[in-house]
Amino acid sequence: MLHFDHEFYSDQDTVALMEDALASLEQEKESGRIGYYFLPGSSMDLLDEIDSWHQKESLLMDQEIENIALIGIGGSSLGIKAIHSLLDHKTRHKKLHFFENSDPLNITKTLSQLEKKNTLFIVVSKSGSTIETISIFKTVIAHFDLKLESKDGSRVLVITDAGSVLSRFADSYHLKQFNIPANVGGRFSVLSTVGVVPLYLAGYDVKSILQGADEFVKNFFGRKEEHLLHKAAYYASHAQSKPINVMFSYANELENLTKWYVQLWGESLGKVNVEGEHVGLTPIGLIGAVDQHSFLQLIIEGPPNKSVTFININDFENDLLIPDISLPHIEKTDFVNGTTFGALINAQCLATKKSLQQNSIPVDSITFDRIHERNIGKIIIYYELLTSLVGAMLHVNTYDQPGVEQGKKLLYEYFQGVR
Repeated sequence: MLHFDHEFYSDQDTVALMEDALASLEQEKESGRIGYYFLPGSSMDLLDEIDSWHQKESLLMDQEIENIALIGIGGSSLGIKAIHSLLDHKTRHKKLHFFENSDPLNITKTLSQLEKKNTLFIVVSKSGSTIETISIFKTVIAHFDLKLESKDGSRVLVITDAGSVLSRFADSYHLKQFNIPANVGGRFSVLSTVGVVPLYLAGYDVKSILQGADEFVKNFFGRKEEHLLHKAAYYASHAQSKPINVMFSYANELENLTKWYVQLWGESLGKVNVEGEHVGLTPIGLIGAVDQHSFLQLIIEGPPNKSVTFININDFENDLLIPDISLPHIEKTDFVNGTTFGALINAQCLATKKSLQQNSIPVDSITFDRIHERNIGKIIIYYELLTSLVGAMLHVNTYDQPGVEQGKKLLYEYFQGVR
């Protein structure tokens, strides 16, 4: 289960704000304009399509494939990495490798870990022309001397919009492709083909992830998750005084979830709204207990312009103990001897949360009873719904990214100018 604990209670002045935002989401859903609301249910059918293809494809059926190389960036990568990181230590699966940045050292290192004979390459780009993704794809083709018109073509899957340039490329080489629903934006796409295909082929229990998300989204629209409305209303109504939102996650396995949240939150909410105002909540992702020794000082004694969400895991399913050893001159650390590291990191989380509360910093917390697929599905849809609610309350288009598009245009112009 996921447990939500917060002090974000909206006053009477924000009731209309909450109801209007909920109505906006209901309209988006009923009109079909925004499609991520339906993914927990519709992607169940996708599992049958993957199975059908899988059964026909001897390359995978003979267990030749040991590695899956995912070529994608941003919304085509971050959500998958988040889920993979959370489940990696629990599930036997094919090894996932990520090509997601135009960093030559990282590309070279990742290439060195792969062999053509045991790797499936998945190219993910909604538009089909993402410069980082296609440039890396070209590099993979050259490095492994992939002959796409031959058997090598069965080593490549394409995930893109129907009719995109990448889709047409896949058709020309008869590559298997899965299409992203047209009404699903990249950063809201992890429960679509974008995440479902690679995670399912890698061996993860995607069905349970979708079931968890489906349960939560139905509960939300059934008015059984009202805390989400209150939290969104707090953020929107305090956007001027508390413009920074911190996710403080107490487990290394949660780090990629925080990175996914940063993209979702920043690219969706940092906009010019319909009134012409520059609005948004700056997202910051921290990892406890590490960042207690860095950023925590700024939160407590720096500008009082932040709200903080703590995320922790109640049961790590790992009983590693701190040895009952007393070391000369540093006996003052003995008070935790015999304690599990899980208990220690959760106590650190609680102590940090209380220290912020004592300094009048608004906090809330999300606790995993333990990490499992249904919980992961819930936390994904939880943050997607929260983002849409805050976007509606701030009067922005949550689903576009004009600032990003401007940078892409300038990049193109730069390379045209230097040639």
